[in-house]
Amino acid sequence: MCALSGVLVAGLLAPVALGAGLLSNQVSDSVDAISADLATGSPPLTTTVTDREGTPIATLYAQYRLPVAAAGIADTMKAAIVSVEDRRFYTEGGVDPQGMLRAALHDSAGGNLQGASTITQQYVKNYLINVVDRNDRAAQLADQEDSLARKVREAKIAVELSRRMSKDDILAGYLNVVEFSGTVYGVGAAAKAYFGTTPDKLTVPQAALLAGMVNNPALFDPYTHPAEATARRNLVIDDMVSGGLLPAGYGTAAKDAPLGVLPDGPVTPSGTCLGAAPDAGFFCAYAESYLAQAGFTADRLATGGYTVRTTMDPKVSRVTKDAVDANVPTTQDGVANTFAVVRPGQRGHEVLAMVANRDYGNDPDRGQRSTNIVADAADKFGAGSSFKIFTAAAAMVTGKAGLTTPLPNPPHDCFTPPGANQYTACYPVGNDGTGYPDPISLADGLATSPNVAFVGLEARVGMPAVLDMARRLGLRKTLTTNDAGNPPVTDPASPLAGNPQYDQPQSDYFRNLLSFTLGNSPVSPLEMANVSATIMSGGVWCPPDPILSVTDRAGKPVPITQPPCERVIPTGVANTLMAGLSQDTKHGTSAIAARAAGWTRPDIAKTGTTEQSESVAFVGGVDDYAVSSMVFADGPHPREICPGTPVHLGECGAGAFGGTVAAPPYFRAMGELLAGQPDKPLPAPDPAYLGAHS
Repeated sequence: MCALSGVLVAGLLAPVALGAGLLSNQVSDSVDAISADLATGSPPLTTTVTDREGTPIATLYAQYRLPVAAAGIADTMKAAIVSVEDRRFYTEGGVDPQGMLRAALHDSAGGNLQGASTITQQYVKNYLINVVDRNDRAAQLADQEDSLARKVREAKIAVELSRRMSKDDILAGYLNVVEFSGTVYGVGAAAKAYFGTTPDKLTVPQAALLAGMVNNPALFDPYTHPAEATARRNLVIDDMVSGGLLPAGYGTAAKDAPLGVLPDGPVTPSGTCLGAAPDAGFFCAYAESYLAQAGFTADRLATGGYTVRTTMDPKVSRVTKDAVDANVPTTQDGVANTFAVVRPGQRGHEVLAMVANRDYGNDPDRGQRSTNIVADAADKFGAGSSFKIFTAAAAMVTGKAGLTTPLPNPPHDCFTPPGANQYTACYPVGNDGTGYPDPISLADGLATSPNVAFVGLEARVGMPAVLDMARRLGLRKTLTTNDAGNPPVTDPASPLAGNPQYDQPQSDYFRNLLSFTLGNSPVSPLEMANVSATIMSGGVWCPPDPILSVTDRAGKPVPITQPPCERVIPTGVANTLMAGLSQDTKHGTSAIAARAAGWTRPDIAKTGTTEQSESVAFVGGVDDYAVSSMVFADGPHPREICPGTPVHLGECGAGAFGGTVAAPPYFRAMGELLAGQPDKPLPAPDPAYLGAHS
């Protein structure tokens, strides 16, 4: 019998010999490949996302698994699993010959397939289900089907595996791959999730409970079925005693012990960025999306066992999160305050913080948002007059104006886009308030923000040049969205098809709309911070990069594909533009808030306020921090934003302004971060760009 079954499991016996009706091609040709993978490969592992100092901020996984070597598994666990699953494990050759022959005879007679699998065979089966075919439900069902073909394939792989691996490594491999319940896989994760311990410290009752669960994780779940779990645990203990692996007296004491699992478990970390701390959630989500563009699929990240070290600065994140929470409470109805910080540089723009008064999560009642309101074009109302930066930069590059150029600035005017036909209506514009000089220099215009002067300048420069400048300086993704902040509609059956606001990207939609410089279109807060970083980097754009390094499960570096940095404006233009933006906090639109905060540092800034005050912005930077602080209506019923403690929606007449509501978090955060540090002077303007030259 043993000889015959040995031949059978080796796959050499002709199917007709036992009348099993098994076609030889039912046995997989990939036995060698699978056994090699089992011997050398590794199952899906968790990916750890850290801040720049190496402190974990999130764990990403599809299967929560903490792999452990054989030496790191307690003898109690090894004894428990062998006792209940395969007592002859250490003496058999990978299969149970008697069980295999009994299975073959029953199958050929038309009965249900019988025969207990060895631990080696169970390792094969669980590896196929939980690793090889984990994303293929049909293949998983085939891995479990009640057929001799499946059993023979499994046995052939087990026999080959037993030649490649030691018994201890097979046992450890099995205990690392098997499911315990839900997303808990492997004894390392199970020890932590159920008992808050490590697998080398498992007691007899703990080990017996876990060993009993692998037979039917749902039925023997200690939280949902404690009675069944207890009975199964005690059965394992009895098997340990009867097998001579545990003295009877110890067995009795172990069976009397309570289950001892952690309360409200199994206790596992969130498998997504939704589990990150309030100051890290949006950053983590952006790091995920950034890596996705570099070729890391969600499944690859959730199973690859990577360590992703991000550029997130924990101090900057904490300080900026405190600042926006103080300005707008997390649960404030209908008002979001985002804050992004990017470090300028000509070799890279590291993102240091991405926070909001909102937290990253799925519970709106707790002030959470499940979309990335910091990275996406989430401010649907726009950044207001901070977009005048693009018009000013385009004017300098094209020679239409320099810092000292006088710009016509009557209280009201009406402009027609260049190249428009005779039937195109002019665009009426008025300044917000009185007292502006006419004409006004570009430098004073950047500080005090008159609308008429900038729309007139935009008309002279031309929309293509202004839009191209916005793209070059940093609005790379923003301009690919439509005027609702979403991907352009491409379905011709959509009711929105044919509407330029929805089926065109902003880069096309605003080709003939002079309202662009007034910032009334959706925008990404992160990209606005990166606009400042480009200017502060001497005119070099780099992608806002959240990644310092990625290492694989073996600790080897993984290269990241990303867009290269590029010079987008001359250094002289960047320095001159900084000089123009240096007056906002001194005598411009944010000067009152700056004085109230005791702010005197050299910096750059441009505020913005939309027409109905549904959004206000502060964009600028100081020292090595490029910043955007944006406060906008984010609820289903947007209204005017009102200043106060706290900032709120309402009907307040004048409404909020960028200088009064968006600027204070900047002064508070940067004041704390730079406390005790000397001022860093700004570069001098380039004389070539002080006046017009075309």
